Amino acid sequence: MPEEKQTGSPKGESLYLAIGFIRRPHGVRGEMIMDLHTDFPERIKPGRKIYIGEKYQPATFDTVRLHQDSLLISLRGYETPEAIGRFRNQWVYIQAKEAPPLPEGQHYKYELLDLTVVDDAGNLLGKLAEILETGANDVYIVRDEAGKEILLPAIPAVILNVDMTARQMTVHLMDGLI
Repeated sequence: MPEEKQTGSPKGESLYLAIGFIRRPHGVRGEMIMDLHTDFPERIKPGRKIYIGEKYQPATFDTVRLHQDSLLISLRGYETPEAIGRFRNQWVYIQAKEAPPLPEGQHYKYELLDLTVVDDAGNLLGKLAEILETGANDVYIVRDEAGKEILLPAIPAVILNVDMTARQMTVHLMDGLI
Protein backbone atom coordinates (compact mmCIF):
# COMPACT_ATOMS: atom_id res chain seq x y z
CA MET A 1 0.00 0.00 0.00
CA PRO A 2 1.62 3.29 -1.01
CA GLU A 3 1.91 5.66 1.87
CA GLU A 4 2.93 8.85 0.26
CA LYS A 5 2.96 10.74 -2.96
CA GLN A 6 5.10 13.69 -3.99
CA THR A 7 2.77 16.45 -4.98
CA GLY A 8 5.05 19.11 -6.37
CA SER A 9 4.34 21.61 -3.61
CA PRO A 10 5.12 25.19 -4.63
CA LYS A 11 8.47 26.58 -3.51
CA GLY A 12 8.35 27.82 0.06
CA GLU A 13 5.39 25.64 1.02
CA SER A 14 5.45 22.39 2.94
CA LEU A 15 5.69 19.14 1.05
CA TYR A 16 2.47 17.17 1.35
CA LEU A 17 2.11 13.39 1.64
CA ALA A 18 -1.00 11.51 0.53
CA ILE A 19 -2.63 9.43 3.25
CA GLY A 20 -5.94 8.63 1.58
CA PHE A 21 -8.31 9.05 -1.32
CA ILE A 22 -11.91 10.14 -0.77
CA ARG A 23 -14.26 8.17 -2.97
CA ARG A 24 -17.94 8.98 -2.38
CA PRO A 25 -20.52 9.96 0.21
CA HIS A 26 -21.91 7.17 2.37
CA GLY A 27 -25.23 7.32 4.21
CA VAL A 28 -27.12 10.41 5.33
CA ARG A 29 -24.85 11.73 8.11
CA GLY A 30 -22.19 13.44 5.97
CA GLU A 31 -19.71 10.56 5.87
CA MET A 32 -17.43 9.64 2.97
CA ILE A 33 -15.58 6.45 2.10
CA MET A 34 -11.81 7.02 2.14
CA ASP A 35 -9.28 4.52 0.78
CA LEU A 36 -6.14 4.28 2.89
CA HIS A 37 -2.78 5.17 1.34
CA THR A 38 -0.59 5.08 4.42
CA ASP A 39 1.33 2.59 6.49
CA PHE A 40 0.19 4.47 9.61
CA PRO A 41 -3.63 4.19 9.67
CA GLU A 42 -3.60 4.52 13.47
CA ARG A 43 -2.70 8.19 13.01
CA ILE A 44 -5.94 8.89 11.15
CA LYS A 45 -8.23 9.92 13.98
CA PRO A 46 -10.78 12.58 14.90
CA GLY A 47 -9.25 16.03 15.30
CA ARG A 48 -6.43 15.40 12.79
CA LYS A 49 -5.79 18.35 10.47
CA ILE A 50 -5.63 17.36 6.81
CA TYR A 51 -5.46 18.99 3.40
CA ILE A 52 -7.76 17.98 0.54
CA GLY A 53 -7.32 18.15 -3.21
CA GLU A 54 -4.88 19.89 -5.53
CA LYS A 55 -5.33 23.19 -3.68
CA TYR A 56 -4.67 21.57 -0.28
CA GLN A 57 -7.87 22.87 1.31
CA PRO A 58 -7.47 22.60 5.10
CA ALA A 59 -10.01 20.42 6.93
CA THR A 60 -10.25 18.42 10.14
CA PHE A 61 -11.49 14.87 10.64
CA ASP A 62 -14.62 14.88 12.81
CA THR A 63 -15.22 11.12 12.90
CA VAL A 64 -13.19 8.17 11.63
CA ARG A 65 -14.26 4.52 11.65
CA LEU A 66 -13.38 1.32 9.83
CA HIS A 67 -15.57 0.23 6.93
CA GLN A 68 -14.49 -2.99 5.18
CA ASP A 69 -11.00 -2.25 3.73
CA SER A 70 -11.52 1.52 3.94
CA LEU A 71 -12.52 4.20 6.42
CA LEU A 72 -15.73 6.14 6.86
CA ILE A 73 -14.77 9.72 7.64
CA SER A 74 -16.61 12.94 8.33
CA LEU A 75 -15.20 16.44 8.36
CA ARG A 76 -15.93 19.25 10.81
CA GLY A 77 -18.39 21.71 9.31
CA TYR A 78 -19.71 19.33 6.63
CA GLU A 79 -22.74 17.55 8.10
CA THR A 80 -24.67 16.43 5.01
CA PRO A 81 -23.87 14.18 2.06
CA GLU A 82 -24.31 17.20 -0.23
CA ALA A 83 -21.87 19.36 1.75
CA ILE A 84 -19.13 16.74 2.03
CA GLY A 85 -19.74 15.45 -1.51
CA ARG A 86 -17.63 18.30 -2.91
CA PHE A 87 -14.56 16.33 -1.80
CA ARG A 88 -15.44 13.25 -3.88
CA ASN A 89 -12.52 11.70 -5.81
CA GLN A 90 -9.84 13.84 -4.16
CA TRP A 91 -6.61 13.01 -2.35
CA VAL A 92 -6.19 13.62 1.37
CA TYR A 93 -2.79 14.90 2.52
CA ILE A 94 -0.82 15.72 5.63
CA GLN A 95 2.20 17.98 5.78
CA ALA A 96 5.45 16.02 5.49
CA LYS A 97 6.73 17.56 8.73
CA GLU A 98 3.80 15.86 10.52
CA ALA A 99 4.72 12.39 9.25
CA PRO A 100 6.02 9.97 11.89
CA PRO A 101 9.73 9.15 11.81
CA LEU A 102 10.60 5.84 10.18
CA PRO A 103 12.87 3.17 11.65
CA GLU A 104 16.60 3.42 10.93
CA GLY A 105 17.39 2.58 7.31
CA GLN A 106 13.86 3.28 6.00
CA HIS A 107 12.93 6.38 4.05
CA TYR A 108 9.83 8.04 2.69
CA LYS A 109 9.73 8.00 -1.08
CA TYR A 110 9.83 11.78 -1.38
CA GLU A 111 13.14 11.76 0.53
CA LEU A 112 14.71 9.54 -2.14
CA LEU A 113 13.90 11.84 -5.05
CA ASP A 114 16.93 13.66 -6.49
CA LEU A 115 19.45 11.28 -4.91
CA THR A 116 22.58 10.85 -7.01
CA VAL A 117 22.67 7.26 -8.27
CA VAL A 118 25.94 5.41 -8.88
CA ASP A 119 26.60 1.79 -9.77
CA ASP A 120 28.67 -0.50 -7.56
CA ALA A 121 31.80 0.46 -9.54
CA GLY A 122 31.23 4.15 -8.71
CA ASN A 123 30.02 5.21 -12.18
CA LEU A 124 27.49 8.05 -12.17
CA LEU A 125 24.13 6.94 -13.57
CA GLY A 126 22.08 10.09 -12.90
CA LYS A 127 19.50 11.28 -10.41
CA LEU A 128 16.50 9.42 -9.02
CA ALA A 129 13.76 11.30 -10.89
CA GLU A 130 10.57 9.30 -10.26
CA ILE A 131 9.24 6.33 -8.35
CA LEU A 132 6.66 4.09 -10.02
CA GLU A 133 4.45 2.03 -7.74
CA THR A 134 3.79 -1.39 -9.20
CA GLY A 135 2.11 -4.46 -7.78
CA ALA A 136 5.30 -6.37 -6.97
CA ASN A 137 7.82 -3.67 -6.05
CA ASP A 138 8.49 -0.02 -6.76
CA VAL A 139 10.54 0.91 -9.82
CA TYR A 140 13.03 3.79 -9.61
CA ILE A 141 13.49 5.92 -12.71
CA VAL A 142 17.03 7.27 -12.87
CA ARG A 143 17.62 10.05 -15.41
CA ASP A 144 21.01 11.36 -16.54
CA GLU A 145 21.74 14.91 -17.75
CA ALA A 146 21.06 13.91 -21.35
CA GLY A 147 17.59 12.64 -20.40
CA LYS A 148 18.41 8.94 -20.77
CA GLU A 149 16.43 6.83 -18.32
CA ILE A 150 17.27 3.63 -16.48
CA LEU A 151 14.52 1.68 -14.74
CA LEU A 152 15.65 -0.01 -11.53
CA PRO A 153 13.50 -2.42 -9.52
CA ALA A 154 13.54 -1.42 -5.85
CA ILE A 155 14.75 -4.79 -4.60
CA PRO A 156 17.70 -5.63 -2.32
CA ALA A 157 19.66 -7.30 -5.17
CA VAL A 158 19.66 -3.95 -7.05
CA ILE A 159 19.51 -1.23 -4.36
CA LEU A 160 22.71 -1.82 -2.41
CA ASN A 161 22.97 1.29 -0.25
CA VAL A 162 21.18 4.56 0.44
CA ASP A 163 23.33 7.23 2.07
CA MET A 164 21.02 10.12 2.97
CA THR A 165 23.89 12.19 4.38
CA ALA A 166 25.77 12.07 1.06
CA ARG A 167 22.42 12.05 -0.87
CA GLN A 168 23.65 9.03 -2.86
CA MET A 169 22.21 5.65 -3.79
CA THR A 170 24.49 2.79 -4.83
CA VAL A 171 22.96 0.18 -7.13
CA HIS A 172 23.93 -3.04 -8.85
CA LEU A 173 22.99 -3.11 -12.53
CA MET A 174 21.61 -6.49 -13.47
CA ASP A 175 21.86 -7.64 -17.08
CA GLY A 176 19.24 -5.94 -19.23
CA LEU A 177 18.77 -2.85 -17.03
CA ILE A 178 20.73 -0.43 -19.22
